[in-house]
Amino acid sequence: MKQRIFITRKLDDGVLAPLREKFDVRMWESESESVPRDILLQEVAEVDALWTVLADNVDRELFEMAPKLKVVSNLAVGHNNIDLEVAKERGIIVTNTPGVLTETTADLTFGLLLATARRLMEAENDVRTGNWTSWSPMGYTGMDVGGATLGIVGMGRIGEAVARRAKGFDMRILYHNRSRKMDAEVEHGFEYVELDALLGEADFVVILAPYTPETVGMIGARELGLMKKTAVLINVARGAIVDEVALYDALKNGDIWAAGLDVFTTEPVPQDNPLLILPNVTVLPHIGSASITTRLGMMKLNGQAIMDVLEGREPENRVV
Repeated sequence: MKQRIFITRKLDDGVLAPLREKFDVRMWESESESVPRDILLQEVAEVDALWTVLADNVDRELFEMAPKLKVVSNLAVGHNNIDLEVAKERGIIVTNTPGVLTETTADLTFGLLLATARRLMEAENDVRTGNWTSWSPMGYTGMDVGGATLGIVGMGRIGEAVARRAKGFDMRILYHNRSRKMDAEVEHGFEYVELDALLGEADFVVILAPYTPETVGMIGARELGLMKKTAVLINVARGAIVDEVALYDALKNGDIWAAGLDVFTTEPVPQDNPLLILPNVTVLPHIGSASITTRLGMMKLNGQAIMDVLEGREPENRVV
């Protein structure tokens, strides 16, 4: 019998073709809706490989329902949806998709920064809805990006790519990271500072830290209180890194000027999330890596990793 793969979202047929030649490939035939939990648990009972997205909860229950499972390949860089400790216990390989999405996510990050700073979404909406009735000397005025100070929290590959873009806007680049990037400091003039100093000095604070138990809630009321009243917070990492209640209060009370969010603690974001009603919040539906080329590249990485494991080779991009 062919080894079986289950894919939790509908993916590109061209990417799947090499896998279909060698394996029994089953797939949830929706691109936008998660596979129901009961169906997922039924499917994994017979699978050798599971291809997941961030919306899939790969926990102990699921692993225990999958006695033949050899590999979980996640269509993301992050993997907080997967219980890695249980995967280790059971000898199951977990892979992700780093590298290929770096530049695309950096593009989106800087685009969200610009859109938030210059109130582009608000202005565009007013044009479409007929609310733009006259030119006004102070209408739709925002914050300058050129020459401003950018603070990056989490200076990994994406952080460095964002910082390189910011140099083109003549921005001063501050960063905080678990380890210093000495080569980047020398080559690009990035400045390492402690988190509190970064929050106090930056005009734009960009969250790019990985999602870990240590980073959950790392930007809360105290941290937001250190920021300038004219500062903008951009989060393209994971929603839970920022305390959303504290962020709402800071934005509503004018403690910071605006926020641009591509991620939320709960996704899709509930419509009753109070951040959605604030005019000084720009929101996106977690599209950091959403370019055609990048998403297809991510799929190819996952597909190759699954093929490698099922054929007895060590995969690239192994997490555990």
